[in-house]
Amino acid sequence: MPRVCEICGKGAQKGHQISHSHKVSNRRFEVNLQSVRVRQGGKVRRILVCAKCLKAGKVERA
Repeated sequence: MPRVCEICGKGAQKGHQISHSHKVSNRRFEVNLQSVRVRQGGKVRRILVCAKCLKAGKVERA
């Protein structure tokens, strides 16, 4: 299961980790996902939702 928000589709982004000597290596910026119990279609299930969608009220908790 990919680490992606099931509401907005936001996923991880790529970037660089830069040391003091300016040596560059690749890294990932992970999205802040929360496991939430949600009521969808009359049923309760767990989905991964990003914190931004939770704060915006795009999800109704069960």
